Amino acid sequence: MSEKQKFTSHDAIAMEEKYGAQNYHPLPVVLTRGEGVYVWDVEGKKYYDFLSAYSAVNQGHCHPKIIAALKDQAERLTLTSRAFYNEMLGQYEKYLSEFFGFDKVLPMNTGAEAVETAIKLARKWGYEKKGIHANQAKVIVCQNNFHGRTITIISASNDPIATENFGPFTPGIHSIRYNDLYALREALEDDNVAAFLVEPIQGEAGVYVPDDDYLREAYLMCKERNVLFISDEVQTGIARTGRLLASCGNCSCADKLCSGEPEVKPDILILGKALSGGAFPVSAVLANKEIMDVIRPGNHGSTFGGNPLACAVAMAALEVVREENLAERADFLGNIFRKEMNKLIQKSQWVKLVRGKGLLNAIVINDTEDSSTAWEICMALKENGLLAKPTHGNIIRFAPPLVMTEEQLYECIGIINKTIMEFEAQYAEEH
Repeated sequence: MSEKQKFTSHDAIAMEEKYGAQNYHPLPVVLTRGEGVYVWDVEGKKYYDFLSAYSAVNQGHCHPKIIAALKDQAERLTLTSRAFYNEMLGQYEKYLSEFFGFDKVLPMNTGAEAVETAIKLARKWGYEKKGIHANQAKVIVCQNNFHGRTITIISASNDPIATENFGPFTPGIHSIRYNDLYALREALEDDNVAAFLVEPIQGEAGVYVPDDDYLREAYLMCKERNVLFISDEVQTGIARTGRLLASCGNCSCADKLCSGEPEVKPDILILGKALSGGAFPVSAVLANKEIMDVIRPGNHGSTFGGNPLACAVAMAALEVVREENLAERADFLGNIFRKEMNKLIQKSQWVKLVRGKGLLNAIVINDTEDSSTAWEICMALKENGLLAKPTHGNIIRFAPPLVMTEEQLYECIGIINKTIMEFEAQYAEEH
């Protein structure tokens, strides 16, 4: 296409609307390039990315070390399927197992695939190790969860948008209130429960952070009842919350796992998104031998799972997390962000609450869930050079790449302050 026929944002949006399924409602910005904490649209305008592809780009856009690993491996071998061995998979499985402290890894591609894998693994363990009768295994989940959008996973959802006209749903999934230990204790009385699947922080629901003792007590309850504790860290893992894993809770370490045994070590850990730094679809399920060894040839698989390209990219992505102390940085910057947002709350009628951990945060807008206020604020933020997205109507999630500097964070805080106060003044004038 010549310069005279330059592809515009309007062209790109119109093309998607004409030829693509309308399963998303994106902010109307068309991105063409990214570097670190910045992205640029096709017209050349520069923005701060405050979503990080839903925490997939924790290491920043196009991190040179990750891209170098991608290019190097892509020029040698990309895919063998699992019909043959490849030289990268064993190295990757060893690296990942040791990095997170588990015996074994089952490699997959997407977060939803990894959640499905964990559910299959837990059910099979339930029948073969716990002794649950055939086809009676149950998995406990929490209301307002977001584990993905496959049929089995939406069977665990109470979101009508995700479930309407997609039934019938997968049986054997029991939903309880999040952050409610009494509800969990009652559910665990059923001997057919194989696993409890939980997000350490409910991101899509609006960055709901549970009570400090919730994960620890839930984990101990599961241990008492011989039930697997499955932690879905697809969004919260890989340093996003100021710890390598959000499951670590309030331990003192930031840039690595505890030197001793962490308060909460999931029986099954689910990872995705930032496992590749956003450069390639990579997910994984980790567990110790007594659980993982119930999977035998033919039980589960994926043509692309564990491909050489994914292995190289994921190892490089994790090296960046460790070398650049991204968990420690997320912890430090997150405290600054929430402190400054609380100052904004004191002077704004529109922001009533900030919550989060590390650099996974959200502000709650003082309006109803069915209002367009949060969307309009995000549109105004876009005009001022910062990209964020509402969730559940009146909540705006803020999750910038973890490579952000303190200076850049304060600049972004300034943009958020300016936008909110301008929005407030305009609203007052119009009403």
